[in-house]
Amino acid sequence: MLKSMTGYGRCERLAEGRKILVELRSVNQRFTDYGIKLPKHLGFLEEPVRSFASEYITRGKVDIYISVENYEEADKDIHLNTALAASYISALAKLRDEFDLRDDISVMSVAQFGDIFKAERREEDRDEIWRLVKGVMEEAMAELVAMREREGERIEKDLVARIEYMKTLTEKIDERSPQTVAEYREKLYAKIKELLEEREPDETRLLTEVAIFADKIAVNEETVRLSSHFEEFYNIIGSGEPAGRKLDFLIQEINREVNTIGSKAQDVEIAKLVVTLKGEIEKLREQVQNIE
Repeated sequence: MLKSMTGYGRCERLAEGRKILVELRSVNQRFTDYGIKLPKHLGFLEEPVRSFASEYITRGKVDIYISVENYEEADKDIHLNTALAASYISALAKLRDEFDLRDDISVMSVAQFGDIFKAERREEDRDEIWRLVKGVMEEAMAELVAMREREGERIEKDLVARIEYMKTLTEKIDERSPQTVAEYREKLYAKIKELLEEREPDETRLLTEVAIFADKIAVNEETVRLSSHFEEFYNIIGSGEPAGRKLDFLIQEINREVNTIGSKAQDVEIAKLVVTLKGEIEKLREQVQNIE
């Protein structure tokens, strides 16, 4: 089954006194790119998060947002700089005495000097944090993957329908090609006969000219290769492996064969079929750009 590169997944959970949120977004991009946003103190999670995501996503741009909040207990310890606090108190006392101010030095007045306090985040068990985050991330990832698979299924149906249509167009080219040679022979015969004033043309020379023309416009090799490419298209889709890059390359090969047929076309009907094929190729290319 094909997977789209477009998806979204979100999971929020309360676990062991923490509120954990994981949000994932993925869009199409030629290569793999992870944009990971974490709280500063959880920077150590970047590598395991990237490694975990790479197990599920092999192509596309993925934005990963993670937040962890403690609810049951404080996650910081407050340290008092007593020496600095004493300096502030001494300065306040001097100010009071110097200007004969009312003595209202209190804890609250000293606490207004915020630099006497220093908040330090408590050291947490990194393995435990990753265990909790990973559990939430698994649910968000499952949601994102499911969305990518649903979108991939819709794209696959469209691709299959277009390949089937292109097979039909190719068969019509195969059927039309011999008719083109026969029509050329009739026109050439009539033209030569007219020039020879109704005398019968030399059959050997006529056959030689027709053979040269037939060889010039022959597209059977191209249509055989096209049929092979169509079968390979199905093989890639059914492989269960990431298929975007392979399909992109295969479409280039299909386009090459169709261009060759177009350059050989000496027939209006075949030329029309080639134009239609090229239109389908462009639609294939657009769809494949969003395949993982």
